[in-house]
Amino acid sequence: MSDIKNVFDIAGRSMAAQMVRLNTVASNIANAEARAGSAEDAYRPLRPVFQTVFEDGMRNAERASVEVRDVIALDREPLRVHEPGHPLADEEGYVYIAPVDVNEEMVDMIEASRQYQNNLEVVTTMRTLMMRTVNMGKS
Repeated sequence: MSDIKNVFDIAGRSMAAQMVRLNTVASNIANAEARAGSAEDAYRPLRPVFQTVFEDGMRNAERASVEVRDVIALDREPLRVHEPGHPLADEEGYVYIAPVDVNEEMVDMIEASRQYQNNLEVVTTMRTLMMRTVNMGKS
């Protein structure tokens, strides 16, 4: 029974990590056109940093899982665009646009979504197998 619990635990941790990844992608896409009055104030794309977690601190690859260690802002320079009429424009008429590559974010979103779906399929399959095993005992 412990192995079954481990499968659910590992899949659950992975699903939680992918949700963080999807949330950072959503934040990045939502701020893709955000403008600021200075380069320092411009939005920076976010990325989760993952780490491998081993059961009981042992390096047993069969019992490894993942968790989010941190969410960091990428060190990318914002785009400097001349928009003298913009309320946030600096004294030279420039605004700074978040350096978000929407295509890159969409690829990351699709990948995270697929990984989430794969883990959900693992949980669903394990649940189905458990129910079939219980029903076999009833016959």
